[in-house]
Amino acid sequence: MTEKGPIGLFDSGLGGLTVVRALIDLVPSESLIYFGDTGRFPYGPKPPGEVREYAQQIGDLLVERDVRAVVVACNSAAAAALSDLQIRLPVPVIGVIEPGVKAALAATKTGRVGVIGTEGTIASHAYTKTAAALSPKVEIFAQSCPGFVEFVEAGDVDSPELYQLAQEHLAPIKAANVDVLVLGCTHYPLLASTLSSVMGPQVAVISSAQATARAISAIELRSGSNSAPTHHFITSGDPNTFHALATRFLGSEINDVEEHSWS
Repeated sequence: MTEKGPIGLFDSGLGGLTVVRALIDLVPSESLIYFGDTGRFPYGPKPPGEVREYAQQIGDLLVERDVRAVVVACNSAAAAALSDLQIRLPVPVIGVIEPGVKAALAATKTGRVGVIGTEGTIASHAYTKTAAALSPKVEIFAQSCPGFVEFVEAGDVDSPELYQLAQEHLAPIKAANVDVLVLGCTHYPLLASTLSSVMGPQVAVISSAQATARAISAIELRSGSNSAPTHHFITSGDPNTFHALATRFLGSEINDVEEHSWS
């Protein structure tokens, strides 16, 4: 690890690119390395121990690439492995859950906050525990949303089928009369238009990806390098598929995609 190394980020697939996009916008001078574990996607339904093992492997790989910090840009991995990675890795490790909760606490006027995420994230109660530690007066209404991540990974963010699924998943959250909805999965900001339409204009939608990027930009992780920033992308799945979908969601910052095989 060097002071001028890149910031490393990882996710189960494409979702963490929402954090990458936000970071590029906020701190365009920073170099980034992103690992999308699409070959083992999705993480949400998998047992926490398995997700923890995957996170450790990717964290080690990023440290080998000389990153100076690791961003766990995946709520499922953060819920299962953040504290372990913070002990294991010799660089700062930042998760997406606490920044999202803090942004929600700042936005809510009623103290009724909805959180949606994968099965693994919601089952971990990570958002509820974090919110209780920061503000016991806030009530969290959590809902898992199976299928959302798969829609994003297939490149579908606005179809009628997605809208119908969103109506079904968000019905309990709407019934709870929340005034804030936290997108507790970094894939979900890519569905923000559909989710906002279902929830209505009276509900503020908080992106954990945006909140995390703001938290990173606020701390002393600047490289101090005068070199032009570089953005490198690695996937454990098909690099051509990753490149095609990532270009759609991220834009021209995607160049060649490196393929990594877990042996």
